[in-house]
Amino acid sequence: MSTASPASAASDLHRLADALVGTEPRNWVITGDSITHGLVHTNGGRSYAEHLHELIRGELARTRDVVINTAISGHRLPDILGDFERRVSSWQPDVVTLMIGTNDMSTLPGSPLVSPAEFAASLREFVARTRALGAIVVLQTPPSIDAANAPGRQRLQEFADAVREVAAAEDVILVDQHARFTELGNGGVPWGLMNDPFHPNVAGHAALALELAGVLGIRPAASRTFSLLDGMVAAARLG
Repeated sequence: MSTASPASAASDLHRLADALVGTEPRNWVITGDSITHGLVHTNGGRSYAEHLHELIRGELARTRDVVINTAISGHRLPDILGDFERRVSSWQPDVVTLMIGTNDMSTLPGSPLVSPAEFAASLREFVARTRALGAIVVLQTPPSIDAANAPGRQRLQEFADAVREVAAAEDVILVDQHARFTELGNGGVPWGLMNDPFHPNVAGHAALALELAGVLGIRPAASRTFSLLDGMVAAARLG
């Protein structure tokens, strides 16, 4: 997706809005770790990437668009950078979303200890390499976790802040899933949206999809998907 002006969050959102009403087909790459991979923890339900697919190719009737999920469970940002051609560039993306950090922050024995500053440097490399493709970059913070019951993952706040700081410094679109999940949890963990201490369940993926679609301006008229997702999140919170 070519652009005549320097990339910025505002210009990218404008380009995206134009693309969504245009006729040229677009390629969407969604990548990250197990949360984005979306297996197991939805218990057969749809992941947020699959909801995005429904919204774009179904409700917006953009049937020639391609929505690709290249996330892999257990991966860290260096894994994606080291496999960038397969995970991102080979798909000739117009839009690339990245949610990462839940594994990068691990302090478990045997895991490479990565500082938030090192993580931020890798994020900046990801942004630069993706923008060099002419693609719109969308960074997502990981959702909140039950740190007391997630050994080795007590640094999530620092890594979420690193994503926010890179998004601000590089002027990239930010979807702050961590802030949204904290809000849904009334300042804590939204238990009804979680399958374990750090993986969202099917309702959690509904919440992720709503936040991502909302920030990107993907709002089909009279959306049955939005109604379904809203209902799933509300029921999980009440439960």
